[in-house]
Formats: sequence, structure tokens, C-alpha cells
Amino acid sequence: MGESADRYVELVRAKTLTGALSTSTAEVYARDVATFVDLVGEEVVLDDLTGEDVDAVLLAFARKPDGRRRSRPGQPGERAGASQSASSQARFRRSISALFKHAVLAGWVQVNPMAMATVTARERGGLRPERRALTREQARGLIGAARELGGGPDGGAVVAEAPVAGAGRVRRRDQHTELRDGLIVLMLSTMGPRVSELVRANVEDFYTNDGVRYWRIFGKGGKTRDVPLPGDVALVLEAYLLHGRMASGDKALLLSWRGRRLARGDVQAVIDRVQRRVDPDSRRSVTPHGLRHTTATHLLADAVDMDAVRRVLGHSDLATLGRYRDELPGELEVAMRSHPLLRGPAPG
Repeated sequence: MGESADRYVELVRAKTLTGALSTSTAEVYARDVATFVDLVGEEVVLDDLTGEDVDAVLLAFARKPDGRRRSRPGQPGERAGASQSASSQARFRRSISALFKHAVLAGWVQVNPMAMATVTARERGGLRPERRALTREQARGLIGAARELGGGPDGGAVVAEAPVAGAGRVRRRDQHTELRDGLIVLMLSTMGPRVSELVRANVEDFYTNDGVRYWRIFGKGGKTRDVPLPGDVALVLEAYLLHGRMASGDKALLLSWRGRRLARGDVQAVIDRVQRRVDPDSRRSVTPHGLRHTTATHLLADAVDMDAVRRVLGHSDLATLGRYRDELPGELEVAMRSHPLLRGPAPG
């Protein structure tokens, strides 16, 4: 098992050299395969695994504590040591399916045990307890808080003096991150980039054409897409570049207060920080990927062309886009009230 997994991971990482896979995706596959080996055992023969064995591994992974989901004040449902989320379980299953698909093609196994796995999504806890996308009210509350951080009525930077936690000192000017935090949440909420795309962005990736500000996003598999920034987001970006981003030799758009490129793991802390400024009645915890769902859900609910939404999110086909669209409360009632076949004839 261990030898087969090592050979498979080498092949996966080799695909990053040709652009067939992004580095971050390859590392996710590698991590999931390593977890699979730990749960099965390195000495087990790959071809000996049955559907029952796969079921046992899926269930064991579902119960495995997720170290990323820690309890935070004011965030019900998030607790230390919580089991794997539905999305993590689905991702793990896809990773293992890809491993066995390759094993069949390479002749490592005679029969794919994934075809005989019987554990359902409900048994694995695959039904998520709450929607990933924010409602319109929740999204507007978060965006409103981000706007307050991103600029005042005159478009200028809002920078408030605040003491360093645990000390009576006032933060230095280069430790202020309000503009950056506001920009991060606005971009995630309205443009829906992957968190890896966001932290990988450089200042030079933003350009203006015919008065419209664009972001050239370098996505998965070496693909790029040029997405126009909404007007409000473009204004906050300009304010951040002028007043919020410290002078640094690093070309990254988003910098930590130490002047280094912001890490993926820091983005969740930024969202949580902005969320604390939202009215509790309109607040719900959300991940960066949840904000990606929020973008897709509300653009589609507002009848934006599906292909345009696909291009904004960087999906290769419309079928993938369908998985990012969550239900909204009352949307069926609204759709039937405004039924196109029951409207009066157009004037003239």
C-alpha cells in the first residue's frame, strides 16, 4: 500500500510540471492519499482491499477530528475536535477514487473496490448541517462591514487606532490591516475567487482597460481569466494600493503586517475579524469557499447568464457550476410569483 501510494503521488506531482494540475491540488491529493495509507496500513496489499474495507476507511475518516475547525467566540456549531465536514469527506472520497482509477489503468488492482463501496453520504455525515452560501441579508451585512473598513464617504481609508492585544501600546502604522481586510472580504464575496487564487495575486495582475479595472486571475491547471472588478471593489483596491499596502519588495497584492505574502490559512482569520463587525442578527460563520458559493448562488439567483458566472468563477463547464449553487429561502415562491408566462403582454 505504501509503495503504491508513493508511486501514485509522484505521478500526480509530475502533472504540475505540465500544467495539468495546480500545485495546491496535487498537494491535496497527496495529503488525502497519505491519510488513506495511515487508515489502511502501509503493509496492506492494495489489490486485497474490498468494498467493505473502503467503507470502513470512509467512516473512519468521517469521524477523524478536523484540526482546522476550532471553536471561536460567537460561532455556534464550531467546536474543537469537530469531525470532518461534508465537503472534506466528499473531497477525500474523490481523492481515493482517483487513486483506484489509476490503479486499475496501471494494472495494480484487478477490480476497483470503490465500485463496491456501499456507505452513503448520509451515513458518512455528507449532508451538511447548513448551507454554505450566505443569505442575501447575511452577505449584505458582511459586505457592509467590509465597506466600512475599505473607505469612508469620501473614498478615503478608514484607519482606527487600536491597541495591540495584551498590551497598552497603540499599533504602528504598518500594523494596520483594515483596508486589506475589507478588500479581501469584498473580493471573496463579490467575485468568488478560490482562496489560493486570492493569496497568489500580485499587484501587476490588476490593470485598467477602457476605464474598467480588471483582475487577471491565475487559476487551476495554469488557466487564466480576466474578471472585471465591481465598481465598489475597484475603489477599495485603489485606496488599499495608495494607503493600505506597505512599501515592500514583495510583489504580492496582499501582505501580512510583517510585509510578507499573506498565507492561505490567514484568510479565515480575516473573515472572522470582519464578521465581528456585523450585527449578530445578520451574522453567520462562513469559510472562504462558502463565500465562493455565495457569489455563485446570488449571481445565478439574480438571473445572471450561467456562462458568465462560470467564467467569473473559473469553471471549465456548466456542470461544475451547478454544485456551487445553493438553495435560498423563499426563492421558489419568488420565481412562481414572477412567472414569465403569466405576465401581461409587453406594451407597444
